[in-house]
Amino acid sequence: MKKLISAPTIITAHSNADFDCLSSMVAAGKLYPDGVFVFPGSQEQGLRDFFVQSATYLFNFYSFKDIDPESVRTIVLCDTSQRSRVPHLKTILDKADIVVHVFDHHPESEDDVRADEQTIRPWGSTVAVMVSLLREQGLSLTSEEATIVGLGLYEDTGCFTFNSTTEYDLEAGAWLRKKGMDLDFVADFMHRELSSEQVSILNELLEAASTHTINEVEVCLTSITTASYVRDFALLVHKMMEIENIRVLFALARMQDRVHIVARSRMPEVDAGKICASLGGGGHPYAASATAKNKTLAEIQDELFGLLYTHINPQITVQSLMSRPPVFIEQDQSIARASEVMTRYGLKAIPVVAENSLICTGILEHQLADKAKAHGLGEFRVQEYMLGRVHTVSPDDSLYAVIEIIINQGQRLVPVVVDQEIQGVITRTDLINTLIEEPARIPESLTPGGTREKNIKTLLRNRLPPEVFSLLSQAGELGRQKGYKVYAVGGFVRDILLHSPNLDIDLVVEGDGINYAGELAELFGGRLRSHKKFKTAVVILPNKQRIDVATARLEYYEHPAALPTVELSSIKMDLIRRDFSINALAIEIIPKNFGRLVDFFGGQRDLKEKRIRVLHSLSFVEDPTRILRAIRFEQRFHFQIGSQTSRLIKNALQLNLMHKLSGNRIFQELKLILSEQSPLACLQRMQEFELLVSIHTALKLSAQKEKLIEKIEKVLDWYDLLYLEPRPERWKVVLLGLLVSSKQEQIHGVAQALNFPEKLEQFFVGLKQDVQSARDKLFWWQKHESGSMSRIYFILQPMPLEGVLFLMASSRKEHTRKHLSLYLSQLKDTEIDLSGKDLKSLGLKPGPAYNRIFNLVLTAKLDGQAPDRNAQLDLARKLIRRETASG
Repeated sequence: MKKLISAPTIITAHSNADFDCLSSMVAAGKLYPDGVFVFPGSQEQGLRDFFVQSATYLFNFYSFKDIDPESVRTIVLCDTSQRSRVPHLKTILDKADIVVHVFDHHPESEDDVRADEQTIRPWGSTVAVMVSLLREQGLSLTSEEATIVGLGLYEDTGCFTFNSTTEYDLEAGAWLRKKGMDLDFVADFMHRELSSEQVSILNELLEAASTHTINEVEVCLTSITTASYVRDFALLVHKMMEIENIRVLFALARMQDRVHIVARSRMPEVDAGKICASLGGGGHPYAASATAKNKTLAEIQDELFGLLYTHINPQITVQSLMSRPPVFIEQDQSIARASEVMTRYGLKAIPVVAENSLICTGILEHQLADKAKAHGLGEFRVQEYMLGRVHTVSPDDSLYAVIEIIINQGQRLVPVVVDQEIQGVITRTDLINTLIEEPARIPESLTPGGTREKNIKTLLRNRLPPEVFSLLSQAGELGRQKGYKVYAVGGFVRDILLHSPNLDIDLVVEGDGINYAGELAELFGGRLRSHKKFKTAVVILPNKQRIDVATARLEYYEHPAALPTVELSSIKMDLIRRDFSINALAIEIIPKNFGRLVDFFGGQRDLKEKRIRVLHSLSFVEDPTRILRAIRFEQRFHFQIGSQTSRLIKNALQLNLMHKLSGNRIFQELKLILSEQSPLACLQRMQEFELLVSIHTALKLSAQKEKLIEKIEKVLDWYDLLYLEPRPERWKVVLLGLLVSSKQEQIHGVAQALNFPEKLEQFFVGLKQDVQSARDKLFWWQKHESGSMSRIYFILQPMPLEGVLFLMASSRKEHTRKHLSLYLSQLKDTEIDLSGKDLKSLGLKPGPAYNRIFNLVLTAKLDGQAPDRNAQLDLARKLIRRETASG
């Protein structure tokens, strides 16, 4: 076991250390000569390299895990005083006998540690603070030490160009120069060249940048998402400031499971340190950073905008706008009661509070309550269908926090809370009235048009085949000629944004969709199939490609799990009827606005944050098959079903709504799930929600079935790579895996639950029997005639392809799988080189003998005894002579 180091005094700094950290620690070592350096770790590549290559040779740096925590009596903390920034000290910081000395240049905060002594000066760097103390005590530095200390000074002052630089920083630089600071060495670090990867990321930051005028101050915001950690991110932000001459910049980067924020400000109106402190980080007014975990990039952006509008020249506050006292409903009251209260007071939404308290737990909209009553859910508790995760504000928040919640988040009502207890509300009407009086107050960045509509024409041109792009252009021109607005919608749009190929085009027309589809078919020389009841049509092009055309329509459900009733509507109402936000996206294709992306419901955000979210709380009540679709999309795209959506799924299942669906509707959705590339993940998710047993107990997953289906996935993927025809129906093989241990009566029960046609039920019963029979024959063959390839062919050839693939996946013996692989890849499509004409020319009259001879010739070819046409003709002659001799 490694021996821990005794260290009565440790010198350390904040996590994710920068050069100011390291430099300040080196300087502190002069003030505390017996101190042990504890390096907190850094993710900046420059500092990592320098630390490894240089500092470790000059000083003894240790990790905190090398230190005996019981031996520590004094902590010397450099370049921070915030508790949240020194997680490595968590175990010892609050010990009664620990003495803490702090040296810092950041402003004080509520998160500051308890310090016995502190030296905090509002200068441009902590190094300047340390140098002044060294000079006061008459201490000196070697040239190497002065160079290392100088690195922090130059970094934190931006080579003395940041507005935060003070005369004390300049004096510190002069003193360090006198002590032998090597400016060539410092310059190499401050002006190092960017790698090709860094240049690429810098370009992404520049392309994603947008400028927002916030209370008369221009703020630049940019964000990126990367799969791995971006080293020297702060350096790239600094380079961006230099290139674009930006005065205020906030750069956000989602790296793995965290969002990193780097802020730079050259304007006194914008205090980067205060804003980053509110995000869990820190810094000083001109340079700051923060790291957020368990929050999405979109959530951080929203929070950041709220902070910017609150901190930059704040004006109107919530206190002056809110309505009070609030009307509310307790969460254990019925939906019918809530509807009655809203009707009495003329409310469109009502805040929900916990029983016997004022703690706000959600919001219920009047329209949703009325729909729930219409579905017979009036006696259910409010908390079952309320919007549970709501955004709230405090009385001191600015108007812009309210604008963000109501306009961008689409929340009709904003509770005003103090210590979680509701004090008042601000409604959409309150906000509209305020903005009518002072329209200049609504920031461009928070308008729906500013955030939810953008043009992706270039993206379409780059990601679609030229012929598809041309098809959309011509379809849009036809719409213009007819005076219709036409949109590409649904999965086609979603998959373009996900970089996933999907050429199944769905169009929605604000006009007569069937009439439009007829002219579209004529334009492309295709055929038309229409469905007047649902106002839809399908155009089938000469190359067999399909274009689905629908009239923009509104669907409503007369009772839970019913098929929808259709009425004419607009694109917005058409999109709101869809299952999930990621499928409620549209692209306008009329020439004037070609490529305009329409997103009324936050689909782009959910795509970016990998979230499956329904559009309203009764979505699964109206159509429970959406539960299966939610699971399918979640697993296909590696997304996550949102917490509110997950709760609504559980509510729908508790109501037994799946049992109100026809077996056929469940079967169609289940087929799609079993046809996915990774059906096991979907089935495991269904198992979590107890969906499989709700269909039939025979479908319940077991450890044995999971292992088998995992093997089935591998076999199907292997067969796909052979590019052989015909292609198997994947769902049949996977369903065989689910039914592997089921008896005939259980298969009959599943068939009834899923409303199988009789032929399909017979297919699965027969296929299970065929698989077992083939397994027994293969066992015998391998024991007695394993050299005969023809035998394996005739055992497997009568069985459907899906049965052979299942047999291969379920076989435990390696040599059996090898023979099955040989059959599928080489033997399955073997044909002889003779025809009936050949036998006729040899003098054999047509009849049953033809099949006997063909089978014998095929047997000989498979076994290598008649590999070519000549050999097969010779064999046929012999067989014909034998047939003739036997009469």
